[in-house]
Amino acid sequence: MRPPRSRTRPLADFIDVCLGPSLAAQGFAASDVIVAWPDIVGERLAAFTQPLKIEWKKRPPHSDPETRAEPATLVVRVEGAFALELQHLAPQVIERVNAHYGWRCIGKLVLKQGAVRRAAPRKPPAPVLSDTDRLKVELASQAIEEDGLKAAIGRLGQAVLGSRAARPTTKA
Repeated sequence: MRPPRSRTRPLADFIDVCLGPSLAAQGFAASDVIVAWPDIVGERLAAFTQPLKIEWKKRPPHSDPETRAEPATLVVRVEGAFALELQHLAPQVIERVNAHYGWRCIGKLVLKQGAVRRAAPRKPPAPVLSDTDRLKVELASQAIEEDGLKAAIGRLGQAVLGSRAARPTTKA
């Protein structure tokens, strides 16, 4: 008797199926360059750059299908001052993208200046206060009449006392 087959599959298996047509319209064969962009250019540049599309040169209608296509142009959106840095690093970026694909598919980099979409920063969890610390915060903000200011002072007190509680105590 065979064990039942697992129906669970990694989400990565579905990304190219769902996004494939949209990525193909932009010249990407798959989502791999977009997903691996921080690994290709490094975290620092990836924060200020974003691959937009790959522009492939059109083949002549009667060309030999066995011949390899000419290298494409990778269009990258880049923010402000990082355009100059990316321009200087273009040969290394092209080399790294080609190494990622395993063949010389990119021959040129075109930079488009503009805002780069970023993931929203995660808020740190609110610190957990002891009952005595919570009472201190409430007593400190008790005399304040305006609700907005009272809430802001409460959050400040919670952050200050929470950071003190999180720090390890050292004895000299």
